Amino acid sequence: MEASTPRPGVPVRGSESGRPVMAALDLLGRRWTMRILWELSQAPAGFRELQRRCERMSSSVLSTRVEELTDARLLTLDGDGYRLTRLGQDLVDSLSPLAAWSQRWAEEMGPATAGGPE
Repeated sequence: MEASTPRPGVPVRGSESGRPVMAALDLLGRRWTMRILWELSQAPAGFRELQRRCERMSSSVLSTRVEELTDARLLTLDGDGYRLTRLGQDLVDSLSPLAAWSQRWAEEMGPATAGGPE
């Protein structure tokens, strides 16, 4: 498991440069991170509700990811549960072009088949 929350200016997994984009990619590439951000972009949630929304995620992984995302200032905990911070919402908003591109990509690739291309 990852040792600490990636931070700009500090070497991260796959990069010794400490470039902010590399730290962001390390954080966002961690298992379940994007799902947590997506779920909280829909509505705030307490720990158990967030775990339910994220299907099979273990409580230990959820706890670790929530801690990392809070430390990265993307989530906060308030009376309604966990919610995205302004920085977290900005991140989710910045992914809209990627979502649009992925839709075009899916259309270009055509229907998926269980066995792959023949």
